[in-house]
Order: sequence, then structure tokens, then C-alpha cells
Amino acid sequence: MKRSRLMAITFVATVTLAILLVFCGIAAAQSAKAQGLITGRSGDTMTLQTPDSSTVVVLLTDSTQVAQVQGMFKARRKQMSMAALIPGLQVQVEGSYNPQNQLVASSIKFKGNDLEDAQTIQAGIQPAKEQIQQTQQELEAQKAALARQQQEMQEQQQQMAEAQAKIDANKAMIEAANKRFGQLDDYNILDEVTVYFANGKTKVDPKYTPQLLELAKKAASINGYVIQVKGYASSVGSASLNQKLSDDRADNVTNILIQQGHVPLTRMLAPGAMGESHQVGNDNTAEGQAQNRRVVVRVLQNKGIAGT
Repeated sequence: MKRSRLMAITFVATVTLAILLVFCGIAAAQSAKAQGLITGRSGDTMTLQTPDSSTVVVLLTDSTQVAQVQGMFKARRKQMSMAALIPGLQVQVEGSYNPQNQLVASSIKFKGNDLEDAQTIQAGIQPAKEQIQQTQQELEAQKAALARQQQEMQEQQQQMAEAQAKIDANKAMIEAANKRFGQLDDYNILDEVTVYFANGKTKVDPKYTPQLLELAKKAASINGYVIQVKGYASSVGSASLNQKLSDDRADNVTNILIQQGHVPLTRMLAPGAMGESHQVGNDNTAEGQAQNRRVVVRVLQNKGIAGT
């Protein structure tokens, strides 16, 4: 009798343990985490390269929470839009895998410094105006030193070689960064609208609204499209003010596309504030300055999707 009871208790315990193991396995399968570098973005999906060089396809939904961690201990979080998820950004993703082996993201977080680095890549690694001025001052100092040492030819040649090495190193760094940027943004340009602004103004002239809405309508028919918005300013005034003007202009155009053109956030790349870079007109003339005060909107399609 006692032996039968002991066997029954053992059987119940074994079955219970098996059930718990099954449920633990299901729970583990339902939850997943991944971290790495965003190497591609196409609408509501993005490609993540993990530290072990594997690739994870992440699916974004309207319920995906995006946050920037802040503070010394990364304990504070700032809610961000999906537009911040740009190629070159290091992220941590939590979610679960769907039957297509895509990681459906419930939350995505990243550090502020990583976002700044990624935005620098999106801007094409353009040096700030102050950095250019500093480099010019260094070159002028080197020229003065060479002029004072004309009679010491060997020392003069050594200094020239050192200066050339610095120039070559900077050139190699910029070329490498541009190559990386080109790999991350391998897109076809399918449509484009340029919006011009008055001096010191950031409000969009109503005459451009129909053009922006037509661009949004055309984009909706394109498979896997994304929209890029980049704001620019003339070099009149301080560099910091012009940087802010280009940022505000890009944001105002983006708001029209989202609010009136009904472009989903998942289809918008983060607006780029290009400041005084990429001048298209002569800033010594009023006409040239007017050409430089602009926002360029482009409809892009990844060449991988287009098959080109």
C-alpha cells in the first residue's frame, strides 16, 4: 500500500515537472532580445547586424516603443519617434519572433551619443564651420613656420612631410566614412521637391503644400519607399543660427508630410539639418543666397528592393 502511494506521488511530481519545463520553453520562445548596428531601413522593417556579425530583421509596429537612455547610469528614458531609427545607430531590441523569423519589436532603446554619431553619418560627415576655420589656422601656422626656416631645408622638408601626412590621414578618414555612408544609403531617387525660404524664415510658403502632398501621394504607390528631408541655410549670419534655421525648416516640411500628406512615421527618415553645407548658389549674391535657403524632399527606394 505504501509502495503504491509512493509510486503515485512520484508519477504526479514527474508530470508536474514536465509541464513546468514545457511552459518555461514556451515563455522563452515568446520573448527575445537583440542588440547591434542598424545597417538598413526600409519602411517598417530594419536590418540589424549583431556583434557576432549575424543579421536580424526587425519588424516595427505602431505599438513599438522607442526610447533614448540618459543619465550616468542610463536609468532615465526619453521617448523618441521611429524617425530616430536610422542606419548607423546602435540599438537594443526586445520583442518576439513571428513565423517569418522576424523580430517583432515591442521596445527599442539607444544611447544619446550613438544617435549623434548616426546623425553625423546621415549628414555625410560634413565638418562644422568652426572645424574648417581651425584647420585653416593650423595650415597658416605651418606656412609661417616654413617661411622662417627657409635656410634650413632639411627641417623644412620634414615639416612639409608631416603636414602632408595629416592631410592624407584626414582624406582617408573622410573617404572611409563616405564609403560607409554610401553603403548604408544605397537608394534610387524616384521623386524630389525643393522648398525655398525667405531670409531668416522657417515657415513653409503655402504655395509648396500642393507639391508636397502630390509627392506623398506618389510615394504611397512605391514598394518599400522612404522619404528623406534635408534642410539648408545660406552662410549669412552665424553658423549656429544657420544650423538651427536648417533644422526648423526641415521639421516644418516634415510636419506637412506627416499631418497633411498622411505619410507614416515608419516611412520617414530622420530630418537632416545640414546648416551651411552643400551650397548650390553663390552666397555673395542675393540670388545665390535665396537658392541656398531651402529644404530638399526626396522619395527613395532601396536598390535591393528595386532590383538594381
